[in-house]
Amino acid sequence: MTVQRIDLKTVEPAAYKAMFEQEKYLAASRLSKTLLELIKIRASQINGCAFCIDMHTNSI
Repeated sequence: MTVQRIDLKTVEPAAYKAMFEQEKYLAASRLSKTLLELIKIRASQINGCAFCIDMHTNSI
């Protein structure tokens, strides 16, 4: 079964911009890249997003 993903940038540009700004802020923080990815993995687990879990576990 194929699930069509929502194009957040088109559907809700303000939310997309806020997420992008948060990513920029976190990238400039003193947190290690590994810790940031672990946080993203855990958030994806809590949200039940298999796509995001796969995306974040392939980047480590």
